[in-house]
Amino acid sequence: MGIERFEELHAWQESRKLVRLVYALCRKPSLKTDHELRRQMQAAAISSMANIAEAHGRFSFEDKRNFYEISHGSTSELQSHLYVAKDQEYISQEEFDETFECASQASRLVKGSIDNLTKQITARRRDRGKGRNSQ
Repeated sequence: MGIERFEELHAWQESRKLVRLVYALCRKPSLKTDHELRRQMQAAAISSMANIAEAHGRFSFEDKRNFYEISHGSTSELQSHLYVAKDQEYISQEEFDETFECASQASRLVKGSIDNLTKQITARRRDRGKGRNSQ
């Protein structure tokens, strides 16, 4: 039996954990003063999580893959923002490491979904091509 709800997806669960970590960082007094960085970090984390949910709600493999790719990009964007937060000494090395690793784990899970969908798309195109050649 397949996954029926996006909440069952491991990638979404990891992204949700990432959102919680980012929001905890953004409540720190040191980061509260940099409104733009805080806003961008939160937006990237939310985008990663939301695009996984949206991918689950799509029907075509291509649409699903597109939303997973957006999620993957948002996670990379967040990781870049974490470097800024660390370099500005808004967050500690430990906080950076924990959040960066969570983002890496979410990214690996999303990349696995992208790779799986790419294989399915390729196989479907190959099968369609065989049907045309045999006629």
